[in-house]
Amino acid sequence: MIRDPLRPFRKVGEWGYFLRDIGIAFRDPATYGRETIRQMRNIGVDSVPLAAIVAAFIGAVTAFQTRYQLFGGVQLSVVGLISRQSIVLELGPLLTGLVLTGRVGARITAEIGTMRVTEQIDALETLAYDPIAYLVVPRLIAALVMLPVLTILADAVGIGTAMFTAVTATDVTSAAFAEGLRLSFTPFQIVYSIIKATIFGGAIAFFCSYEGYTANAGAEGVGRSTAQAVVVTSVAILVLDALTALLLAPYLQA
Repeated sequence: MIRDPLRPFRKVGEWGYFLRDIGIAFRDPATYGRETIRQMRNIGVDSVPLAAIVAAFIGAVTAFQTRYQLFGGVQLSVVGLISRQSIVLELGPLLTGLVLTGRVGARITAEIGTMRVTEQIDALETLAYDPIAYLVVPRLIAALVMLPVLTILADAVGIGTAMFTAVTATDVTSAAFAEGLRLSFTPFQIVYSIIKATIFGGAIAFFCSYEGYTANAGAEGVGRSTAQAVVVTSVAILVLDALTALLLAPYLQA
């Protein structure tokens, strides 16, 4: 039995109020300007090794599996085509977003949640600082900027690793793989990947900041909020991924 059938609607309403407060906090660049640069390093620069490692294995597995799933008579250039489409359109932005949800999102929730339970956020309000402008807006801007950058890096590393794996571990030649990369390519495919990454970055910063900002007192409350933030953000990324594909996939055809 559902104890509170209206809870999902209340949650959506709370997200709406939180989004409104973020919009109001954007009017105070003096508060979030310098902090944004630091968060861009925490979210983006420090995540480069993880994003590159994940993308490298994605590219290698994609190329290897694609080659050995082909039946006889199919041109080997298809390996390059499928690898490009899989990595750029789906695996690159999606897995980068999911992986960074665990690394970046959990950190955002834990940091803000700890400040909430130790009353540091109340101290900011006492000093006439807008806690949303100081804590949430810098992380949101940094995620919106750095997730596309990390996704571009992941796409490049993934395709490079896919080509290396296909050429060295299978009978696909570099010329055939390169031919597949150029086949049916349109610049909007890159834009599509960046759009996805931007949306995922906003989701990570928004939901994880909200869970941290509304954390309950005590270490248990911070832990519960962190776990919930990762789950909610992961589900949100999957839903947004499906909606983006539904709306923009028709424009991907060459």
